[in-house]
Amino acid sequence: MRPPGLKVVNDIGQLNNVSKKKLTQKSFVTNINDYLMEKVFLLLGTFAIFILALIVGFLFREGMDALREVGIGEFLIHQSWYPSSSDPRYGALPFIISSIMVTVGALTLAVPWGIFTAIFIAEIAPKRLKEILKPVVEVFAIFPSVVLGFIALVVLSPMVANVFNLSNGLTAITASIILSVMALPTIISIAEDSLNSVPSDFKEAAYALGATKWEVVKDISLPAAKSGIIAAVMLGFGRAVGETMTVLMAAGNAIDMPIREFLGVTIPDFLTSVRTLTANIAIEGSDVAWGSLHYSALFVVGIILFVITFVVNLIADILINRQRGAMRND
Repeated sequence: MRPPGLKVVNDIGQLNNVSKKKLTQKSFVTNINDYLMEKVFLLLGTFAIFILALIVGFLFREGMDALREVGIGEFLIHQSWYPSSSDPRYGALPFIISSIMVTVGALTLAVPWGIFTAIFIAEIAPKRLKEILKPVVEVFAIFPSVVLGFIALVVLSPMVANVFNLSNGLTAITASIILSVMALPTIISIAEDSLNSVPSDFKEAAYALGATKWEVVKDISLPAAKSGIIAAVMLGFGRAVGETMTVLMAAGNAIDMPIREFLGVTIPDFLTSVRTLTANIAIEGSDVAWGSLHYSALFVVGIILFVITFVVNLIADILINRQRGAMRND
């Protein structure tokens, strides 16, 4: 007869063997799942890059005729756009300046407004009010651009005309104001998420040292969330510079250089009608002869817009990486 202790030891040994076997089987299944998911994500990421490469390649292929016959210099330097005349001109400089003006104007309004709103929601607002404000901000993001453009056309434009004593309120400042409203939800949501991601230990340590609420926000939360806030601003830039319908309805679409002299200095004129890169493509793209030089020139305009967006995003990515590296070193 075996001692009871020996039976217990054997039972424990069998249990260990079974547990190891199950653990090995589970680890094998987990490794297979991890391997498959890794390959799926790799495939999807590669496919996305491939699609982007096709889009860029298509832009350059269709715009190559205009680049060869006209040259990129005329698009970037000349101020006259007469693609259908007997002596065609393809100067896209007014569109470039108008796009930069409207976008910078929109960000000038939206960035401080959005960041202060994000600070209020993340750091100051009571919990119940925060639960109300957050969905309200996100609802603004789903408004169709044509609706906002119509509001700018029938409501905002007459107000601008009355305030500045203009005959026509469809101006660059009108487009900037409505674009700032469109960019706000993106800036607020991402900046607020970045502020909420700051570890609470940082804030509690600052409060323990006697810091006030504003000092914690200014010296702890904002520096720690700087990379996310920069990303929010850049996404807001992308939202503004790529918008078509709202600008088409609010900016007036005049093909002129939006500048004027003030005290002997050339400055942007936000009180004149402008046409942006996106609006020009939308206006002329439906009527242009397929395969013509004008058709190819519109793709060059698209290339210019792509390059502007790419350069801004590249600069933002460099700034974000530098900020993260500085925070790691600190």
